[in-house]
Amino acid sequence: MRFLNIQTDYAFKKVFGSHESKNILKSFLNATLELPLPIVDLTIEDPYNVPKLQGMKESAVDVKARLSDNSIVIVEMQILNHDGFESRILYNAAKNYANQLNKSNKYTLLNPVIALTVVNFKMFDYPHYKSTYKLIEKSNFTHYKDDIQLIFIELPKFNKHLEECETIEEKWIAFIKEARELSIIPQSISDPVLKQAFEIANTASLTKEELEIQEKREEFLYIQKNSIEKAQREGLEKGLEEGLEKGLVQGLEKGLKQGLRQGLKQGLLQGAEKGFVKGRDEGKKEATLHNAVMMIKEFDLSIEQVANTLNISTDELKKHLDN
Repeated sequence: MRFLNIQTDYAFKKVFGSHESKNILKSFLNATLELPLPIVDLTIEDPYNVPKLQGMKESAVDVKARLSDNSIVIVEMQILNHDGFESRILYNAAKNYANQLNKSNKYTLLNPVIALTVVNFKMFDYPHYKSTYKLIEKSNFTHYKDDIQLIFIELPKFNKHLEECETIEEKWIAFIKEARELSIIPQSISDPVLKQAFEIANTASLTKEELEIQEKREEFLYIQKNSIEKAQREGLEKGLEEGLEKGLVQGLEKGLKQGLRQGLKQGLLQGAEKGFVKGRDEGKKEATLHNAVMMIKEFDLSIEQVANTLNISTDELKKHLDN
């Protein structure tokens, strides 16, 4: 037995958005949405059909349902992240909310819109796998109006296998995440609706045309994922190369400046030290010559006697006497 990769958009709509998926979608939404009352009935709008999917090619395929209270639920499966993804989800929800009215309609006729998005990548920097966003007042957290809700399920953050799951929500998420890796329906699955989902996902139940579409879609997503990873890898390598080059230049410039500063500082210190020693020596010499002149004049001593006593040259002493 072999099951579809539910994470591909086509397989996701096949399981949750086909004509026979009404009970499956109802169970999935009752498990994952935080509604005041459980969903009793719903209508799948634009259900899965092969010819339309063939023409959609790379566009995102979502499941859209209208509940018995006229609330609209949009369910989407997204494998790859891209620029503007979060904005697109918000735009799509707002568009479905606004498109309910014609120019002459009253705003009171607007019905709530819930966008439930299952992603195979991490979106937010916190550990829990499910997030719900609503319009609230930021200081006291009161709700403005729950007419637009954004709910995200991040598959990489969900770490339970199907046999370990306890709640029906966990089982549905595990089904989406790992059905492709299973070869049989686990014995722990007793819920008849979840079993029905496995039966629809069984590749043996697909037509040849559907299998070809699914294989092409998986191949396209594989190529797209590899292209993104390659671009990221090449960008990282280029960034590292440019960073090293820039760092080397800046390091050399900084090192040169620092070396010059240290050299100048060291030179100044050494010059000052030498100047001090030289000045000190010259001062001593001047004092010695002055004393020698005093000895010659006051005590009537000869130049030779004084020069020998003070260990100075007679020529230098004579020159000093003449000045």
